[in-house]
Amino acid sequence: MAANRFKAKQSEGAPERGFFGFLSTKLKLTELETGFPVKYLPKVLFAVLLGVCYVWNSHYAERTTREIDRLEDEVEDLRADVTTLEADYMFSSKQSEVARRVQQLGLEESKEPPIKIIVDSDEY
Repeated sequence: MAANRFKAKQSEGAPERGFFGFLSTKLKLTELETGFPVKYLPKVLFAVLLGVCYVWNSHYAERTTREIDRLEDEVEDLRADVTTLEADYMFSSKQSEVARRVQQLGLEESKEPPIKIIVDSDEY
């Protein structure tokens, strides 16, 4: 096992040439080092509030879109169920189906046409 040893310090030559190194050379942010000016506080808070509202609005819109998609699928399923039930009810309400079901109860279909009863107005 190797013995522990200290890391060699790197020489502090030129600053990093990355994005933040570029920003630190171009932007003079000495005011922020001594403290944030209070006069900018309302504008910064307003910008933060707008950012929070933007994020909330996008989340709300996505949630609403997902709910609309879910409800559209549910409506489509219910519409198919209604169509199936309507077809079943139309089939079971046919005269031949009603006669077949009523025959089990001992009722028979009348072979004679119905008679129209006419009552004069002075008879009742």
